[in-house]
Amino acid sequence: MNNWLSDIELEGELIKLIPLKKEHRNDLIKAASDGSLWNLWFTSVPSERTVDHYIEFALNEKAAHRALPFVIIHKKTNTLIGSTRFCNAINNNRLEIGYTWYSKSYQKTGVNTETKHLLLSYCFEKLNCIAVEFRTHWHNQASRKAIARLGAKQDGIIRNHLIDSNGIMRDTVVFSIIREEWPTVKEMLEFKMSS
Repeated sequence: MNNWLSDIELEGELIKLIPLKKEHRNDLIKAASDGSLWNLWFTSVPSERTVDHYIEFALNEKAAHRALPFVIIHKKTNTLIGSTRFCNAINNNRLEIGYTWYSKSYQKTGVNTETKHLLLSYCFEKLNCIAVEFRTHWHNQASRKAIARLGAKQDGIIRNHLIDSNGIMRDTVVFSIIREEWPTVKEMLEFKMSS
């Protein structure tokens, strides 16, 4: 289990995913500044004030073999445009893809579809996952729609799942793609990327 999630780089036509490092701090702030994404109260996008904790938490989870955090690099511009990670990897059959965000300028440009295609391919074809989860805040309608467009199905809603930094209860919507669905989801994602 300790070696299940090891550093990898994944590359597509538009983007590449490389392991998150402390040195990405300033580029993460710059990417999140495009749209002031930290102002979306229902997300966990880092700001100048929170970026050090954001990186520390991600790297601590990686050291505990529960996560594999990435930064997303736009290949044409060689610019860091966001972040994502494998997380909640409690066993080698199931994990979550989460903490995904993109600079405002790169949203709805195909990078999310390609990012998820790369990550899901790795999960199902290399890690032999039986299921991959996606979780989002009940109020994050854009994220819920994006997850559904990937072909994930809603499993349910965990009521009062978390308490945020302001003391407000979060209801979490859980989606998943299971191993048996992957061939169909993969074909659909590849069709979208080629269109």
